[in-house]
Amino acid sequence: MIVVTNRIKVKKGMGAAMAPAFTAPGPLDHFEGFVKIEVLLNPNLSDCDELNVNMYWDDMDSFTAWRNSDAFKSAHKRPEPGSEEASKESPILGSEIITYEVASVKNR
Repeated sequence: MIVVTNRIKVKKGMGAAMAPAFTAPGPLDHFEGFVKIEVLLNPNLSDCDELNVNMYWDDMDSFTAWRNSDAFKSAHKRPEPGSEEASKESPILGSEIITYEVASVKNR
């Protein structure tokens, strides 16, 4: 199993409002190899909020298939230039993708 973390910095006070978008129903729910997603919020930074979006996958091939899929491209599509959505300022300040292999687990 792997965990892919998208560490996203967003404007201060926006993290809690954005978090549910990552767990809303969508095509990811039925994608081969997808296990679960969890969103961790750190609102305690002085200049921004930080979301860690942890996606659990059976293996790297499953995640790669998701990243290359039309469903992924559609979910991450930027607004059309000149549209009302494009004129809105994004709350996202930056992001970083980190991939981990699950090396050990302890369940209760």
